[in-house]
Amino acid sequence: RLVEPKPEARYVMFHAEGGWTTNVPLADLLRDDVLFAWRWNGQDLTPEHGWPMRTVVPHLYFWKSAKWVRAMELMEEDQPGFWERNGYHMYGDPWKSQRYADD
Repeated sequence: RLVEPKPEARYVMFHAEGGWTTNVPLADLLRDDVLFAWRWNGQDLTPEHGWPMRTVVPHLYFWKSAKWVRAMELMEEDQPGFWERNGYHMYGDPWKSQRYADD
């Protein structure tokens, strides 16, 4: 609510600890069931649980739910993240069995 993406922004690349990345369509992140968490039970997340921020995108395969998020990059075009460059599906809908790039 504090940030208004430019109209051409349609995808987000999460940048996390150790150079890990994952891509998610912006529309998917705006769903009511998606979480951006930095606290739990009134306490900051611990590093073990994803501090400084973790995302939970329950309708996609779990590699789309990033831990240790350091930055979010808004993008006009989709780009593969770490797992997507290594054979995993660009979107990852478990209900369509979109786990691997050739699914």
